[in-house]
Amino acid sequence: MIKLTIAQLNLTVGDVAGNVARMVAAARQAAWAGSQLVVFPELAVSGYYPGDLLDEPAFLREVEAGLQALRQASRELPDLAWVFGAPLLRDGPGKKLENGLLVLKGGEVLLRYAKQLLPTYNIFDERRHFEPGPDVARVLRIGTAQVGLLICEDGWNDDGADYGVNPFERLRDAAPDLVISINASPSHIGKREQRHQVFGAASKRNGLPILYVNHIGGHDQLVYDGASFAVEPEAGVVFEAERFVESIRTLGFENGRFVELDGQRPAHPDPAGLSAMAFYRVQIVLGLRDYARRCGFTRAVVGSSGGIDSALTLALATEALGADNVVGITMPSSFSSSGSVTDSEALARNLGIKLLNHPILTAVEALKAQFAQSFGAPMQGLTLENLQARVRGTILMAYSNANGHLLLTTGNKSEVSVGYCTLYGDTNGGLGLIGDLYKTEVFELCRHLNDAAGRELIPMAILDKEPSAELAPGQRDSDSLPPYPVLDEMLKVLVEGQSLGAAERQAAEACMTALRATPEGRALIDKVARMIQRSEYKRRQAPPLIRLRARAFGQGRQMPIAAVFPAVLA
Repeated sequence: MIKLTIAQLNLTVGDVAGNVARMVAAARQAAWAGSQLVVFPELAVSGYYPGDLLDEPAFLREVEAGLQALRQASRELPDLAWVFGAPLLRDGPGKKLENGLLVLKGGEVLLRYAKQLLPTYNIFDERRHFEPGPDVARVLRIGTAQVGLLICEDGWNDDGADYGVNPFERLRDAAPDLVISINASPSHIGKREQRHQVFGAASKRNGLPILYVNHIGGHDQLVYDGASFAVEPEAGVVFEAERFVESIRTLGFENGRFVELDGQRPAHPDPAGLSAMAFYRVQIVLGLRDYARRCGFTRAVVGSSGGIDSALTLALATEALGADNVVGITMPSSFSSSGSVTDSEALARNLGIKLLNHPILTAVEALKAQFAQSFGAPMQGLTLENLQARVRGTILMAYSNANGHLLLTTGNKSEVSVGYCTLYGDTNGGLGLIGDLYKTEVFELCRHLNDAAGRELIPMAILDKEPSAELAPGQRDSDSLPPYPVLDEMLKVLVEGQSLGAAERQAAEACMTALRATPEGRALIDKVARMIQRSEYKRRQAPPLIRLRARAFGQGRQMPIAAVFPAVLA
């Protein structure tokens, strides 16, 4: 039997010295457990993804220093082989770097492998910096086992649908006992099940056991859920590491099977995993926690309107950062309902956070008067509505500047999709927590939080309230938008399309089919499609949002601003 240690670590992009220190600590733990092999994720040394840091000579020197530090540490643990990913310099034409895998032992490089399949779609752009590796299999003997090695995307093309090369074919010909795949696989709803399906099928088709080791942690928009796993050709997934937490776990491998160190079989993971709402909650909480920590924030501020979006944002921020580190600010205007303040107060009591009151009436009136004096016309209509949002945004940014709080924006995916938000107003902030949740999901997640707490974290008065921006007398979201249950189904098709899971896509397409059957429905689709297109300039300037779904706004959806293409969307 050989012993393998999975080092599922929360590594930071750019922090080479810190990443190396965490890797060394994990390797020492693996050596203490008697492992022959410790496995780290893809690009563990640099973090995933370094982006254009890879164009900076100083950063590449940091990476080289990190590699030397790892070689020295491996000399101190001479019986342990280290498998990890790093950006590696290469010779020859093309890009000067490759997305590489190294195996170290006793201070020496036993094996080097370059990732063959470089994803350039959705959130990925590896071909920007890396040259693909040659179509070769890399196999190394560790103890009694022949171990084949892959890097992430190399294992996703066993059906041959996306690339002309299938690295599994070469590995199968090399006849390893075990395949190790190091990965940086970002999390979204359904991604865990997709990994199990793809690698389970590859394991069975090629007759190869596979150990899959993944990152964990939040990096800008992306969250990595860990969930490293082991899969066998006949048994399927036989082991899964914890999700959304660091995990250093040692398994045995003997006679083609993964076992615990006592020889017993690991407990099979629950195929159902987390419910959708539980998944959203933990992904957002980890995403915010790591984003704040890595950007140097310990506290957050949120504009509290008494509505459901700000309520959910405050609740999630409180879970991530602690009640003492979250501040809500209510900013009533002449159009605010009484519940704008009282519901915010009830929410703050339930969460145990501080709530501050900063009315905006005086500031709005002064700006209105100055506008009329300077421009010779009164401020009214949409201009006045947007002014209120922008005054609130200015107040929140001023508080953030004065007190060092991270401002969290509160727009949901439904509103962000159609531009139902004010640029430089409610779009102000450093991060959006719920920007990849449709409005109907916002309601559902609020109920989930209340059910999980066994009490009203988010008051029913907020849950039962009809959505409104409260920027004009009697204003309701439904005055400008279709009902959210209809709008959300439309947006799933128009924004996400083929990225949807099968069940969601079927339901959304059924809604669209019904709409297309009438002239009014076709006109509504066209209207929403145009709203999506016209709002691209707003999204381009909005804060990053935590990605929860397969196709989120931001780096995973790159659309032109100055373009006309509503027919394509509809």
